[in-house]
Amino acid sequence: MNWYSEQEFSDLKKQQEILAKCRMPKHIGIIMDGNGRWAIEHGLTRTEGHKQGIESVRDIVKATAQLGIPYLTLYAFSLENWKRPSSEVGVLMNLLEYYLKKEIKELNANNVRLLSIGKISSLPKKIQRLLFDAIELTSKNTGLTLTLALSYSGRWDIVRAVQMIAHDIRRGNISPEDITEEVFSSYLQTAPLPDPDLIIRTSGEMRLSNFLLWESAYSEIYISNKYWPEFRREDLYTAIIDYSGRERRFGRISSQLKQEIPNHLEKVKTEK
Repeated sequence: MNWYSEQEFSDLKKQQEILAKCRMPKHIGIIMDGNGRWAIEHGLTRTEGHKQGIESVRDIVKATAQLGIPYLTLYAFSLENWKRPSSEVGVLMNLLEYYLKKEIKELNANNVRLLSIGKISSLPKKIQRLLFDAIELTSKNTGLTLTLALSYSGRWDIVRAVQMIAHDIRRGNISPEDITEEVFSSYLQTAPLPDPDLIIRTSGEMRLSNFLLWESAYSEIYISNKYWPEFRREDLYTAIIDYSGRERRFGRISSQLKQEIPNHLEKVKTEK
């Protein structure tokens, strides 16, 4: 199924308007929250909530690819989620297996490259094999890079990076004086990815929940009051429009940014 030929005209027009008017994020991270609460409020089981959440994943991945956004990272399963009842964890693993089996051909056909971050060795062996096969299959794709955060924790990745740096210092590969922010970032599992410009969290909760802690230092955060199973491409568009209206200063002040814009335009003009 081709995501571009099947797109409705009204949605294509909306995307074109956004692309024409908005400053687009290069990397979006999403904390997909609220599956269980959505199910309970609708008189359904938590399992049904997680199943409906997959429909949101499908729509958001498609919309992100259609918009030409290069990177999307989905917080699918945290290290802390292993503490949930074993029955629910089993359901989540089954749904992950289902997603990888059912969606990978379509992702590959639409030029999506799949990556994963997290303590993958904690996942069931069958899922590990499916995940590695999917990553290998899509490794040459040049469209959207879809990263699944699985058995992931921002603190875990930071501690892991420190351990790896300590080992390299012990081996004499680097010295403590060599460690910069850039060097430290290269030890994180997210090293191949740019830092997220926009973090979206659903369900109205106001916290990062251990997601991309180092990488999101200067990310813009958008909170949607909708539960994840309700979140669709129209909500993604709203988040992007909101993001585009924000002033990203990175520690500077507004007047500095205003001065940099004419300087940048003059440099571009000179280079031409």
